[in-house]
Amino acid sequence: MMKEREHTQADITKILGNGGKGPAGSARRWIVWAVLAAAAVLAVFAWGFSGGKEQVSYRFHEMQRGDLTITVSATGNLQPLNQVDVGSERSGIIRSVEVDYNDRVKVGQVLARLDTAMLQAEVKKAAAALESAQARVLQAQATLRQASAELDRMRQAHELTGGRVPSSRELDVAEAELERARADEAAARAQVSQARATLESNQTDLSKALILSPINGIVLSRNVEPGQTVAASLQAPVLFTLAEDLARMELHVDLDEADVGKVKPGQQATFTVDAYPDRIFAAEVVQVRYSAKAEAGVVTYETVLKVDNEDLLLRPGMTATADITVNEIKNAVLVPNSALRFIPRDAGNETQEKSSVLSKLMPRPPRPARRSLQNGRGSGAGRAEQTVWMLEQGALVPIRVFTGATDGIMTEILEGAVEPGMRVITGSMSIQK
Repeated sequence: MMKEREHTQADITKILGNGGKGPAGSARRWIVWAVLAAAAVLAVFAWGFSGGKEQVSYRFHEMQRGDLTITVSATGNLQPLNQVDVGSERSGIIRSVEVDYNDRVKVGQVLARLDTAMLQAEVKKAAAALESAQARVLQAQATLRQASAELDRMRQAHELTGGRVPSSRELDVAEAELERARADEAAARAQVSQARATLESNQTDLSKALILSPINGIVLSRNVEPGQTVAASLQAPVLFTLAEDLARMELHVDLDEADVGKVKPGQQATFTVDAYPDRIFAAEVVQVRYSAKAEAGVVTYETVLKVDNEDLLLRPGMTATADITVNEIKNAVLVPNSALRFIPRDAGNETQEKSSVLSKLMPRPPRPARRSLQNGRGSGAGRAEQTVWMLEQGALVPIRVFTGATDGIMTEILEGAVEPGMRVITGSMSIQK
């Protein structure tokens, strides 16, 4: 090393000439300094275009196996299992209201009463008409007995006199009177039946003045007040709305047409409501209706979910957001969706393969052949060919994979040259040097 240094100094001295003395040595010295300065400028310039460029920093995710749950989201409202609107078939004035909101009622319990003054008068009138009809029956029966006795007397006299008294004409008249009396009795009996029917109808109307509960349940709404007039001539007005059993409810959601083929009865679901944002409620799909609803060009299908509401926290009409579990995949190789979305800015540029001196000098180890990662799922429906990126020896390397189901965050890898433990790129960030 010492000898090289001595030779270098000797060479410089030789170039400068005479130890740098004299005009010739001074000129040579200025030439050397100019060359060195130019070399320094070139070095700085080269550094600005190489070391001064942006340096890219990557974010990685280590692939692993796990369970994937696929859900379908929909929104809707909670409804009672059986909801009944109670009205009045009779018109009149509400005399009293016996229940209020949230009251529990039983079958046959009085909910409200109509003013019954007119109805009671109609009942009394019908009862009097029935009594009158029954009296006319007695009168007709007496007339019938009289006509029958008169006919028997005349026939007896006709036989005793050998047909001379009474005459045949008088016998015919007596027989006609007997038939007339029998007809009058039948008509009187018919009038009794008619009067009895009228009485029963008025009594029924009187009983309908009491608005009774048809089910065991809870009063959801009360649309009537004492003194209000009820007009039921054209349509029975709704006075009360009752829910049969709020311990069991239904969640009716509108399912998008793109998801309706995935949802089937028996699938489990969870949902949340705004009233309890930190609590998740369980449900089960019981029906996917065929009838479609179209609003603003969006087609949906009403789906019914069964809900257990033993603690009575949920109330009818609450808006709920449900997640229906349509598929569960166990022990799948998972990759984050951000890795599938990542595209390098210099993708397809061969300089990526040449960005590392080490990659030029050392050959890259061969990648494993593409193989199916899921038993029997490599050729299933729903496959999509996509690309994930890895960093090997400083170079970006694309890997083609076939993806399956996704939950919006993670995606199942069906096939490809990847395996758990590999680190894939999920994003990048530029750092200015």
